[in-house]
Amino acid sequence: MSTMGIASAFSWTNSISSTIQLHQAHTLLIGGESKRVTFWCVNANMDSASSPKESKMIVSVTGATGFVGKRLVQRLHADKHQIRVLTRSRSKAQSIFPVKEFPGIVIAEEPEWRNCIEGSTAVVNLAGTSISTRWSSEIKKDIKQSRIRVTSKVVELINNSKDDARPKVLISATAVGYYGTSETQVFDEKSPSGNDYLAEVCREWEAAALKVNKDVRLALIRIGIVLGKDGGALAKMIPLFMMFAGGPLGSGKQWFSWIHLDDLVDLIYEALSNPSYKGVINGTAPNPVRLGEMCEQLGSTLGRPSWLPVPEIAVKAVLGEGASVVLDGQKVVPTKAKELGFSFKYRYIKDALKAIMS
Repeated sequence: MSTMGIASAFSWTNSISSTIQLHQAHTLLIGGESKRVTFWCVNANMDSASSPKESKMIVSVTGATGFVGKRLVQRLHADKHQIRVLTRSRSKAQSIFPVKEFPGIVIAEEPEWRNCIEGSTAVVNLAGTSISTRWSSEIKKDIKQSRIRVTSKVVELINNSKDDARPKVLISATAVGYYGTSETQVFDEKSPSGNDYLAEVCREWEAAALKVNKDVRLALIRIGIVLGKDGGALAKMIPLFMMFAGGPLGSGKQWFSWIHLDDLVDLIYEALSNPSYKGVINGTAPNPVRLGEMCEQLGSTLGRPSWLPVPEIAVKAVLGEGASVVLDGQKVVPTKAKELGFSFKYRYIKDALKAIMS
């Protein structure tokens, strides 16, 4: 089950319910002005035991204007790391990261990405077209190609960077859709891929990232449904529950493999500097739940009932083939993160929802 898909379904339900080295000079947009600047890039060894707070990073981020990307940029900025936002829309990025609040942030459209990636200590790749829509053959093509194209572009730019200026780390997003769907199986990082469309997308998405230079430490984060108040699934679900019109989609028995936004950002942040974080890591909480239970917990947290399920036929009528995103799910567990000793702030859905709504 996908974050985007859940958000989409609840959106239409709402309508129904009513070492320091001189690198090189470049012209880039810094804050709100176009300036000729010289980057002094710290080519720190990111695979050291130092923490991010001890070693300042230069991090290039794709998908920075999205739900997860925004919070990650805020976290990096708060800890005084240098951030380079790789975007397709300068104006959108400027509105989200105004110069007064994010002094020194670099905003670069695609022709400028090379200048940002070369000299960065790490790249975080979170970009991808939303899947929260009715799927047509063209939309399905774009869902796949947008992810592969951006990832391939980032990998190409990393690989073509000068050896002494190449990023040391690539954190690349993928999704739990890799595993396919099941009501009975439990999936961890060693589980095989599924055989549906989203599993195919994830396989090719990851394959593009795996082409990165072997001297670059790669972490692939298979992200579950991200929970936070200001975006994702909950932003669409909460209004419905407040109007006494909330409930599960379809049977409610489908698995809901979730993660609190803060935990996901912490996981990515840790992966930036910890050399043990490499390969596939599931970005999900330790205790997935079925969608029906999640809705009951949300209703309880809000003091509202969870009594209005949306029939499967209605979901399919609106989303077509895309309905599989919300009607089917997978039980995914973060075995690798736990082995690495990652500390989840929110292990249970009840605690996560209480924190989000407080």
